[in-house]
Amino acid sequence: MSVFYLLLLLVPLVSSQTYHWGPCPTPKVQPNFNLQQYLGRWYEIEKLPASFERGKCIEANYAVRADGTIQVLNRQFYKDKMRSIEGTAILPDSRDPAKLGVSFSFFTPYGTYWILSTDYTSVSVVYSCTDFLRIFHVDYAWILSRSRFLPTDTLRYAKNLLIGEGIDLFKMKRTDQFGCKDD
Repeated sequence: MSVFYLLLLLVPLVSSQTYHWGPCPTPKVQPNFNLQQYLGRWYEIEKLPASFERGKCIEANYAVRADGTIQVLNRQFYKDKMRSIEGTAILPDSRDPAKLGVSFSFFTPYGTYWILSTDYTSVSVVYSCTDFLRIFHVDYAWILSRSRFLPTDTLRYAKNLLIGEGIDLFKMKRTDQFGCKDD
């Protein structure tokens, strides 16, 4: 009975997000992933809803720090101003470099950040999942680009890749990148 009450408490937290029964899936990731080529700025083209991303002009910038961790600087225009948050990405297992862990607080564990596919120059398909006691999970997915807009064929490729890995895209939404200013 206590699991039932736990679920009742958690559902409002993930109501705008994409959740499913059972544990997180384990999609295939980019073979021979090269972090150095992945570094730099990526613009969010589409995503599964995430409560922490509600604005427009969303972008992420990745850079290696002196201590070997990866700085993750996310920016979005929200409520009439540009907002940013800095996080840290780590490589939990060097044998699987496309499976990163990302955290935006010293108080939260590293969440999964798996690069399913990238060509490093135009598109990246990223998946993350949070598992709640293997009873249900919350999916996150992002289609990223090196430019604010992605050709239709490339976007279709990215979505088909996610679908092929069993990821439900019903709630996937386009990110507004119109009228954004680059620094």
